[in-house]
Amino acid sequence: MAKRDFYEVLGVSRSASADEIKKAYRKKAIQYHPDKNPGNKEAEEKFKEAAEAYEVLSSPEKKQRYDQYGEAGLGGGSQGFGGQNMSMDDIFSMFGDIFGSGFGSFGGFGGGRSQQRVNRGSDLRVKVRLNLKEIVNGVEKKIKVNKYVGCSVCGGTGAHGGSSFSTCSTCHGSGHVTRIANTILGQMQTSSVCPTCQGEGKIITNRCSNCQGEGIVKGEEVITIRIPAGVAEGMQLSVSGKGNAARRGGIPGDLLVLIQEEEHPELIRDENDLIYNLFMTFPQMVLGAAVEIPTVDSKVKVKIEAGTQSGKILRLRGKGIPDVNGYGRGDLLVKVHVWIPKKLNSEEKKLLEKLETMPSFSENPNNQDKSFFEKMKDIFE
Repeated sequence: MAKRDFYEVLGVSRSASADEIKKAYRKKAIQYHPDKNPGNKEAEEKFKEAAEAYEVLSSPEKKQRYDQYGEAGLGGGSQGFGGQNMSMDDIFSMFGDIFGSGFGSFGGFGGGRSQQRVNRGSDLRVKVRLNLKEIVNGVEKKIKVNKYVGCSVCGGTGAHGGSSFSTCSTCHGSGHVTRIANTILGQMQTSSVCPTCQGEGKIITNRCSNCQGEGIVKGEEVITIRIPAGVAEGMQLSVSGKGNAARRGGIPGDLLVLIQEEEHPELIRDENDLIYNLFMTFPQMVLGAAVEIPTVDSKVKVKIEAGTQSGKILRLRGKGIPDVNGYGRGDLLVKVHVWIPKKLNSEEKKLLEKLETMPSFSENPNNQDKSFFEKMKDIFE
C-alpha cells in the first residue's frame, strides 16, 4: 500500500509555513497520543505517521527534496524515513517539546505506560539497472520482491483467530522486569527485557497453524519504486516499510535500492556532463560541415566551422544530466577528432602529395598553434 502524502497526513497545504506545520503536528500528536488512546493500535500508527510527516516537513532541506522528488528523494542519504523506523521512545525524545507539559515521556505518563518491545523486520537490498535515458528523465520501476509478508490467516499476530493471547505473568504485560540488588553502594535497580515474553508483554495461547506463531510467511510483492532524475552508479535509495515484514505485527524493514548504470553506446558520463567523441574526415575539418550529434532523447544538428582543429571541444549547454538535488543540469561536451584513413590507393596518395606542396598545406602547423589560455577559452566558450 502506498504511503500517504505527508501534507495530507498533517492536514496542511503545500504552501503552509513552518509554524502552521508545527501546529498541525501538535494537534495530530495530541489527538492520537498513546496516553489518550491506550491499547488503540490504529491511533498509535497514526501517531507514528504524523511524527514521520513532521520529521520531513519541519526540515527545510528534507522538505525541499520531498516537494521535488517525493518519497524517493529522501532515500539517497538516509536509512529510511523517521516515523516508520522509530520506536515510540525515539519519537518522544525528538519531538517531546511539541506536547508541552500535558504529557510526560513515553513509558512515564499516565502512571507508567509499559515499554513493550516492538519487533522490526530486516531490510532488503535490490539492484536496479537504469539506462541513460531513465537516469536523465527519472523513472518508475515495478519490481517483484521475494520477502516475508504478514500472515493473512492471523493478520500477522501469530495467534489463532488473531486474538489468542494472555498477559505475560512474569512482567504483567510491561515487557520488562525490574530487579533490585543490594550492593556496597546500596540498593541498585536494573531493568531488562522479560525473558518469558521477549519483551512483548503477552503470550500466545493458541498459535496460528499457517505461520506457526511467527506472524509472517514467505511471499512476494510487486513494489513501485520512483527513481528521481540524476541518480548515479552506486547510489542507494531507501523505500521505507517495503522490506521484510516483522514478526507478530511489528514494524517492517526498508527496501534498499542500489543503482546500477547501463553503458550508453555513444555517450560517456562524467558526473553530470556527457561526452561525445565526434570523428570527422579531413575534408570536413578543412571545409566545415553540418553534423548530427546524439543526445539522450534525440539528435541535434551542429555546424562545425571550416578550419576546426582536431581536439577542439564544443559545449552544448543543458544537454547533460540533471543534478539529483535539483541544482541545474550538466552539459554535452563534443570532442572533435579527425579520422585518418589507414589505407590509400595511388590516386589518393597523389592528391595528398599535391596538396602538401600548396601554400595552405605547407605551412608549419607549430606557427599556427594557439596559446594555452586561448585553447582553454575555446573549451568553455
